[in-house]
Order: sequence, then C-alpha cells, then structure tokens
Amino acid sequence: MPELPLPLWIGVALLDAYAIARALLRHHGVSTTLAWILAILTLPGVGAALYFLLAVPRVRHVLRRRRVAVAELASGGLPAAERACAPAAEGPGAAAAASLFRLTSRLTGIGPSSGSLVELMTEDERAFERIEEALEGARESVWAEYYIVKNDVTGRRFLGLLARCAARGVQVRFLYDGVGSLGLDRRLLRDIESAGGSTEVFLPLNPLRRRWSFNLRNHRKLVVVDGRVGFTGGMNVGDQYSGRSRRRGARHFRDTHLEVAGPAVADLGRIFREDWAYATGGDATLPEPPSVPAPIDRGSAVAVLPSGPDQELNASGMVYFNGVAAARERVFLTSPYFIPDESLVKAMTAAALRGVDVRLLVPARCDVLIAAIAGRSYFEPLMRSGVRIFRYTPSMLHAKSLVVDGAWGLVGSANVDIRSFRLNFEISVVVADAGFAGRLEERFLGALECSEELDEAELAARGTLGRLRDETVRLLSPLL
Repeated sequence: MPELPLPLWIGVALLDAYAIARALLRHHGVSTTLAWILAILTLPGVGAALYFLLAVPRVRHVLRRRRVAVAELASGGLPAAERACAPAAEGPGAAAAASLFRLTSRLTGIGPSSGSLVELMTEDERAFERIEEALEGARESVWAEYYIVKNDVTGRRFLGLLARCAARGVQVRFLYDGVGSLGLDRRLLRDIESAGGSTEVFLPLNPLRRRWSFNLRNHRKLVVVDGRVGFTGGMNVGDQYSGRSRRRGARHFRDTHLEVAGPAVADLGRIFREDWAYATGGDATLPEPPSVPAPIDRGSAVAVLPSGPDQELNASGMVYFNGVAAARERVFLTSPYFIPDESLVKAMTAAALRGVDVRLLVPARCDVLIAAIAGRSYFEPLMRSGVRIFRYTPSMLHAKSLVVDGAWGLVGSANVDIRSFRLNFEISVVVADAGFAGRLEERFLGALECSEELDEAELAARGTLGRLRDETVRLLSPLL
C-alpha cells in the first residue's frame, strides 16, 4: 500500500471511526453490523465510503411520519384505524384476518377498509387493457408511479396516454424511479409536461439533487384514476409485461396485478401523494381526492401495505413472516427472487415441521443470475424441513404473492428478498376474503402444473464446488 501523508491517514482514521459508530448505532443486525465493521477495518477509507454509499440510510418521510403520528395520537397509542378493525373477513379465517389487520395498522398507520372490489388480473393483456381504458376515461386526475417504464411499444403507448390525458385538462402526475427507468425517453416526458402534466424522478443518481440515492429504489407500481379506481401489483410498463413480447415469441414475464375499486383506492392515493411530496420536496402538492369512494356491496376487507426504508419495522417483511408463522394448514408463496432473511427462513422451517403445507414457486430461469444462485443456497435446509419448492418453466415468473389457509392473500411489488425487505419502497394489497384467496390459490396450483418440483438429489448433484459457489454468492444477499 502506498505511503500517505500523516494528515490524510488521520482523516481516513476519523472517517472509519465515524462509519463504525454509525454502523453500531443503526441496528442493522449483528451479522450485518459485524460484516460492515470488518469491511471498514480491512479497507481503510474505502470500506467507510462503501458503507455510506450502500448501507441503508435514515429516510425521513415527513408526510408518512405525520400520518402514523396522527393515527397514534387519535387512538391513545394505537393507530386510529385499529379501533375500527372490525371489517375483517367472516368465517373460519375471521380471527386470523383481524389479527393480521391489527398488525398492518400498527406497522403503517393505515387501517383496513371494508367494501372494496379487488380483481385479480392474471393475463397481461387484460391488465394493460383495463389500465388503458381507465386512462382514456379519466376526467379529473391520473396519478401514476412505476419502477420501470420501458422505452418500447408498451412504454411509449403508456406515456402517450398520459400526455393525451393532460392535453384534455386532466391533472396528470407521473413519478418514476431514477434507476429502474433510467432509459426513459425524455422527449415523451416533455410531451406530458408540454400538455400540462407533471413528471418527477424518485431518488435520482445525481448527488447534486436534494434527495438522491445510489442504493434505495422506488419499486412500486401504482396508478390511481379520478380517485375511484386503482391498479397495483407486480407489473412494470413494458412489452415483457403487456403480452407483446409473448406474441412475438420473445422472452416474457408471468405476473400478477390488481384492479381495486372502493374505499381502498383512497389509501392507494394517499401513498402516491406522500411519494410525490417526498420526491418534489414539497409538503402537500396535490389536492385531496374529492371523496373516499363508498363501500361496494359484496366487497372485501382490504389493507393497503406500503413498506420501505422509512419504516423502523418493514411492513412487507413483517407481514410475510406473520403469515407463514400463523398458518395452520397451507402457505403458497410466489417470488421471482427468493433471498429471504433468517427470520422468514425459520418461520417457513417451523411451519413445515408442524405439518403446514408450505410451497414455494420460483422461476426456473431467473433473469438475474446472481439472485438465482444466492437463492439456491436456501433451498436445501428448507426442503429438509418439508418445504416443497417448484420452478416455473414456461416463462420468467415475476409475480409476488402470498396466500394463507385459503383465508387471505397478498399481491404486491415486494419480492421475498432482503432488498425488498430493507432497501426498496414497496406496496402490496392484503385481501381478507375467501373468494379472493381461492382464486389466488387456483392461480398458484395452475402454475404448478407447468412447473418442476425440485428434489434433494438434484441439489446434491451440485457437488462441493457448486455449494461453495452458492454459499459465497449468498454473502452478497444484502445487496441483491
């Protein structure tokens, strides 16, 4: 190592000491904290720089903190919505749903609502048809945020629809992630703005911006039209999601999305408002929707579940853990990238050992090879406990869902990986309704018919070098 002037060495030592102090005070977890301290001590200066660049920073989301604080104040320490936690499911799963909704309320400050219609959209073309129909019929407002908007036919069509909405006087607000949509055609954004709409980037890479980040990402997929209908789930905007790639015979994604109508749409709108205010640096730059949609007959009990690095306890991770830990009969879990934290691994292991039918569906050919390798390192111990693992073969599986005991289900943007549980802003919808859960189970079981079940003999065939490779890549899990 080249010799450095004494003042520079002192500066590096002070930087390392400050980084170690920050790591100790941030409560990343014992193993993660020790790993960062080791990196800082091993790579003087460089380790500290990597810590400040990659470790989860404190995110101060003013409107979100205010929402949670107001909810707690209104109920003497509990979220106000929890006092009205009655709109849970009926039947055998009612108690489990009520307990689940108490958890989501306390984690997010957003209580459940009754009377929302939630349509499970499992065919890509149908999902984008419904979104486009809603945009074409918009009269007052269109609020949209996405992690990825591709510069392809579907992406250009979507942005063109936003521009046309703005041109006819609809209030258009479009929020996109600074990394996921890095290749977005700026001319299409300017078309929206020229027509009277507004666009904003969420956490750009530019360090000269007031709010920027290298590692934190907005992974949400969300559209709210006129405050009356909302769309969310796992689908980004692009040919791989809309079905155009499949019709061309190119690689495409199997995904799951939701259309929501009723009171829960107001909660989807609230999340967008908070994200828009955070990205623009404003406090409240959007008007409130005219009113909360009225409950719909035969609607479901729904809780909107935002999660992100602005939460002390990540709501997505906690709900996945609670769902698996509380399951009595069966748990069907779908995730394209499976790199769980240790608590979820233990919950899945314990559930399988006590006789719960725990099944995991992952892609056979993952589009992120390093994530697939890291995920494989978790399979062998899970399978020894009785967890059944299936690999979907027809296309790239991109859906993220959980269904428990046929009583409630979750669909959203969060993968079962450490990035979604710590670094990404995510959004999911929890539906306590046996009909919805049944449709989600049918979707899952239908996918198993064209999937391969993994067996221990295949994993053993990796050999020592294969296991060593998988375990080494697993060390990168916090960054994947």
